[in-house]
Parts: sequence; C-alpha cells; structure tokens
Amino acid sequence: MIVPFDQLSEHSRVWIYPSNRPFTKEERQTIQNKAEIFLAQWTAHGADLQAAIDLPHNRFIVLGLNEAIQSASGCSIDASVHFIQSLEKELGLSLLDKMNVTYRNKNTIDHIPLKEFRIKAKKKQLNPEVIVFNNLVLNIMEYNSLWEGPASSSWHARYF
Repeated sequence: MIVPFDQLSEHSRVWIYPSNRPFTKEERQTIQNKAEIFLAQWTAHGADLQAAIDLPHNRFIVLGLNEAIQSASGCSIDASVHFIQSLEKELGLSLLDKMNVTYRNKNTIDHIPLKEFRIKAKKKQLNPEVIVFNNLVLNIMEYNSLWEGPASSSWHARYF
C-alpha cells in the first residue's frame, strides 16, 4: 500500500537510485504514476507492503518501505529492481550503475564515474567538503541526516 513518503517512520528502509541525468517534467510524472501503480500492488509473501516514493532534486528515485509492518523478501526486492529496470528502459535512464558518484557542483548536480571522481579528488579539482550523495544510507533517519553531506563525512572521504 502506498503512503506519502513523509508518513514513513524514520526506521523505514530506503533504496536510492541516482539518475545519470535530471528527469524532465514528463518523465517525473511518468515515474510518479508508474511508482504509484507498482507500490500499490507491491507485496512480500502475499502481504501488502507500506511503501512510498520520493523524487528529490529531479535526479533520484527513492523507494521507502516500513519494515516494522512487513519486511521485504528476496522476491519483493527483485520486483522493485525489475520496476527500476523497466523505468531505465522506457525512459533511457541509467539508475542501477553503482560505479558512479553524484555530487553538487555549485548550482548543479553532477553524476560521474567513480574513477573520474577519484581522479578529480587526487588532482584537487574537488575538495573534501564537496557535497556528495551517499546512496548507501539504509533508512529514512540516515536519509534525512547523512544522505547529502560533505565527502569528508561519508565513504567518499577515502579519495581525499
């Protein structure tokens, strides 16, 4: 069952999918519509899942799941990945490539290969205070407090 994202508990699990480019207005609406259909029927072992979607910065898809009500199963997680893959195919996006880094570059959000991020850090083209998106956060509490912050405070620090 779908709920508004801000109604999920802070202990709800999150999965974050960064896009290689910003969503257009039409793509954002398509993602929202398709996510509502998917989340409304998302189940684990036949039990409904209380879930939500967030589309921050027109650049990320964040799925949230209240596991206090019902935990995700392997099959339900697979279903969510298939949903994301279908969006990638339909919209020509890259959402599942974990070998990229998304960070703030002045007033824009850049998405580059991890190898390029390491090179820029080594050459001091980026500094440890660059704002990065830590897409490895596990729950809404971490999402709200640790997802967006200086590289020096995340796993990205190792490159400086």
